Amino acid sequence: MYKLCFYVPETHLEPVKQAVFEAGAGRIGDYDRCCWQVLGQGQFRPLEGSNPFWGQMNCLETLPEWKVELVVMDALIHEVIGALKASHPYETPAFEVWHLSDLAG
Repeated sequence: MYKLCFYVPETHLEPVKQAVFEAGAGRIGDYDRCCWQVLGQGQFRPLEGSNPFWGQMNCLETLPEWKVELVVMDALIHEVIGALKASHPYETPAFEVWHLSDLAG
């Protein structure tokens, strides 16, 4: 099992969540579409050669972004990351993946 965390602007929060859920993320036992999310502040500066969704070259930008966390079964992690990248508006979306241990057994 993996834990996936990604950051997304509010304009694309629901479409990106829908894409990763459809790829199989967010399933816990007899429940699906499970996630945790919180609103925060993102910061970045587009550099030469970038094609930013938001902002201007060499100008520091800040904007509201949602942090979304959910679980992903081992066999689905590559498909889910592909769905995240395909549905996300940023050319390089920020995300993290952690491998989780099953300590219950």
